Amino acid sequence: MANRLFQSVIHQLKDAIDRTIGVIDENGTVIACSELGKIGENVNIDFLNASVSDTFSFGNHTYKAIESTQVGEYYVFVGGVDPIAEKHCLVLAISFSNIKHYYDEKYDRGNFIKNVILDNILPGDIYLKSRELHFNTDVSRTVLLIRSIEPTDIVAFDVIQNLFPDKTKDFVISINETDIALVKETAKDIELKDVEKLALSIADTLSGEFYTAVTIGIGTPVESIKELAKSFKEAQASLEVGKVFDTDKTIVSYGNLGIARLIYQLPTTLCESFLREVFKRGSIQSLDQETLFTIQKFFENNLNVSETSRRLFVHRNTLVYRLEKIKRITGLDLREFDHAIIFKIALMVNKYLQSNPVKY
Repeated sequence: MANRLFQSVIHQLKDAIDRTIGVIDENGTVIACSELGKIGENVNIDFLNASVSDTFSFGNHTYKAIESTQVGEYYVFVGGVDPIAEKHCLVLAISFSNIKHYYDEKYDRGNFIKNVILDNILPGDIYLKSRELHFNTDVSRTVLLIRSIEPTDIVAFDVIQNLFPDKTKDFVISINETDIALVKETAKDIELKDVEKLALSIADTLSGEFYTAVTIGIGTPVESIKELAKSFKEAQASLEVGKVFDTDKTIVSYGNLGIARLIYQLPTTLCESFLREVFKRGSIQSLDQETLFTIQKFFENNLNVSETSRRLFVHRNTLVYRLEKIKRITGLDLREFDHAIIFKIALMVNKYLQSNPVKY
């Protein structure tokens, strides 16, 4: 791609500059030249490392590194070793540097991935652009969405980029002032717990070293580049669902959302109707905070009366009395498994209605 870009510019300049002009890569191969016969020739590359900041001469040509690229990646050359050749070389190096920078911003892989996950590219164009960028389309990838509690600065983005420096496999993308997406290449058989460990290490690094508190949503692994948008939306949904049902969690995985994911997708009218049917005798708002806390602990201890009373530091009979009170108010006996399931879902539905979260 760079070869075609450089050759196109040289073709337009060859009549204006009455010299041989061209570009060589880091291996010393001429990849573009005003004399087409020279393309593909190799030159001695030992001298290329001598200087990358100033013009320098070798043989009958003057050379200058194109500084917008990686150091020593491309060099422009002009025929001759006189002051005019040097000036031409400086001008060409600056021109190629700016052109290359603009071209990379428009067509680089990072922007391509960003357009894919944000659904800003037509499905039919994804594979065409992938081939153009020599992008591996059939490896397993997982999207992690890192959301700062407060609007983040460039530090968080730079930290995550430094954690994942291989830009051919992993892509760090700024979504907005609080969200950073990490598109991570993962093994096809990777387990969710391993991805969660990775996410936790990111969160610990940001909070421990840079005092940036974050929550991280994890989408499911996908095998095709076309499915990256799906994994990204799952990571978004994980954060939104977690904000409603798992407010104390730093890492929320789409694969572990369970019934919360189902409730989050229900229409609010259906949820309101469900609550009215469950609490025919009295609304859930009629339960005081002490009673709701008792219910929460009862569920956390797997409906075990003895263990719950021990954890609450109350007599077993006191807990039984509270459960009977709940039964009188709601008509549901939490000691019965079916009633407990209905009540648990009802509590989650009520929490969902009170949060009014944003849906994706």
